[in-house]
Amino acid sequence: MAYSIWLGCVLLATPVLAGGRLPATGGVTQIEGAGGGGLVPWALITGYGTRDEVGANAFYTRVGTQGFRLEAAGVAVGLYDRLEWSFARQRFDLGSTVPGEQIQQDVMGIKWRVAGDAIIDQDRAMPQIALGLMAKKNRDFARVPRLLGARHDSDVEPYVALTKVWLDGVAGRTTLLNATVRHTRANQIGLLGFGGDRSDTRRLRAEASAGVFLTDAVMVGVEYRQKNNNLSAFREQRFADAFVAWVPNRHVALTLAHAELGNIADKPGQRGAYLSLKLDL
Repeated sequence: MAYSIWLGCVLLATPVLAGGRLPATGGVTQIEGAGGGGLVPWALITGYGTRDEVGANAFYTRVGTQGFRLEAAGVAVGLYDRLEWSFARQRFDLGSTVPGEQIQQDVMGIKWRVAGDAIIDQDRAMPQIALGLMAKKNRDFARVPRLLGARHDSDVEPYVALTKVWLDGVAGRTTLLNATVRHTRANQIGLLGFGGDRSDTRRLRAEASAGVFLTDAVMVGVEYRQKNNNLSAFREQRFADAFVAWVPNRHVALTLAHAELGNIADKPGQRGAYLSLKLDL
């Protein structure tokens, strides 16, 4: 409730005039609430606000595999194409692994564009650079994560993201490349807690996205996310996806992906459909 009140105050105090940037330049919404791809935060600030504008959006994401289901929903605000604030709540259904149980996690994020402009600086190689921080709180730590050997129910994850967009890229089409480095000790992005019996140390983990616009409204691409392996009970593997995003206008973005999530808890080879909807003001 407090987060909704805070968002409402921002929107009432500052006119929402977003619309000056090109379609899709705010990205879709990453599964932890940040502007970016489905799995990876980008240096782009969410929404379509320029340096004189403010924008906001809401999102819903659902990922279904053979053994589990993850849902996430949240809101985000982009301030003057410089600062981003986001909040997401994730709900992870444990399926047949622990019948009838689910794990919820809250993620508060902030991102600051510190240098560069991914689009305007076409004649320069320098990417847009942003520093981000995600504060995560596992709301059901005692049920499963602690039993598996996780050490903490909450943590913070700093990251740096670099994004470059070429308007005349691959085959003359708009092309995006992003690289992100995250400092983390999360188990399954925090859904199974943080740290473990094998390691309780934060490590630098690489993440990347690449995409090409087939038309002004349709983007296809791939993502990769390196992860830790802190728990001896279950091996953890990288995330990856191949996606298509449809952005018909500045108010709607729909993303469909095939996600490869590797081993999750007691079930290996988890893969399935990723569907996400973002609505911009």
